[in-house]
Amino acid sequence: MSLRNNVLHGLPEHVQFCKKCVMSNQRPNSVVEFKNTGKTIKPTIFFDEDQICSACKYKEIKRKEIDWKEREHELKVLCDKFRSKNGSYDVIIPGSGGKDSIMVSHLLKNKYNMNPLTVTWAPHTYTEIGWKNFQTWINSGFDNLLNTPNGHVHRLLTTIAFKNLCHPFQPFIIGQRMTGPKFAALYKIPFVAYGEHPAEYGDRLDEAFDPKMKEKYFILENDLDNLVLGGIPAKKIIMDNNLKKSDMNPYIPVEPRLLKEINVEVHHISYYMNWDPQENYYYAVEKAGFKSNTERTQGTYSKYSSIDDKLDPLHYFTTLIKFGIGRTTYDAAQEIRNEKIDRKEGIALVKKFDQEFPDKFFTEMLSYMSISKEEFWDVINRNRSPHLWKHEKDEWKLIHQVN
Repeated sequence: MSLRNNVLHGLPEHVQFCKKCVMSNQRPNSVVEFKNTGKTIKPTIFFDEDQICSACKYKEIKRKEIDWKEREHELKVLCDKFRSKNGSYDVIIPGSGGKDSIMVSHLLKNKYNMNPLTVTWAPHTYTEIGWKNFQTWINSGFDNLLNTPNGHVHRLLTTIAFKNLCHPFQPFIIGQRMTGPKFAALYKIPFVAYGEHPAEYGDRLDEAFDPKMKEKYFILENDLDNLVLGGIPAKKIIMDNNLKKSDMNPYIPVEPRLLKEINVEVHHISYYMNWDPQENYYYAVEKAGFKSNTERTQGTYSKYSSIDDKLDPLHYFTTLIKFGIGRTTYDAAQEIRNEKIDRKEGIALVKKFDQEFPDKFFTEMLSYMSISKEEFWDVINRNRSPHLWKHEKDEWKLIHQVN
């Protein structure tokens, strides 16, 4: 008998866990967020007949089949193509001042003699350590443009995305993906360098062999006519909330014409190097004085990843609710692939921390979204898929757990 009617969010109805890492087949792939109505069935991570996930398969390809010296040569050729002759900016590097953006910017500037302009799509609310690392990044030798959207509008869109999609991070993701191409068009700098390709974590394997970001993530024809935010047409949000079209400017994708005029190329640097988040952390500490948190992040055991935004822990809590995948699962899966921990330890960490509720900034984030605790838990519980969760003795429990 099919469980399809008991499955929310377009997920696979039968839950599996990768036999090499701890990721489940419920992990959704990246989508074009500004077209996300909440009704689309999302593609999810691929598992082969041996129950191995695509992220682990890609790691094996990286380990055995890719010639990294040749990829490094490709990066040199790419930089030679775009390097300015007069010292003007020649690459846009989007980043927060986290470990990855520090590594990419330092590498391109110091090893490949590029002249980067770093650009930052501001977090919802900076953590203390996040703001310090951002300043440390700039003070280590980088020019930066901090792109902070209208606070009233950003809070509104965050609230709408949470209430409609249980996805409070959506407005941030949209801005983050667009910031690089937008500033490239504005400053007429045709080279944009982002960090890792999503295939590192389980997106489509066939796309991992193209260094360029797909244009669908940052280009849209007819701007507002097709723009969807928080599952609602942007035009309706404007009308219902007495906003102006200009209030949506940070979320409107780039006009294709502007990018074609200067032949903008948006690249993932992970294509050119053997990407490893923990090694990036060590690099950022050594080269720029990056600091990890003094304590682990709630919901995981890690201290160094995604620590700049107070909404981040809540975002990962919503992935636990919708997909049965919490922050520890994401962290442990990649650390298993990169041979920092083994699967047995990863499983133990998932069982210990994955379902921990992130209460540190909870009250502050409720205030940020102008919602009550009752409203919050109503949204959360409505988004628990019956094929993942059961309610017993006044307690919600995951039906399937990695072992």
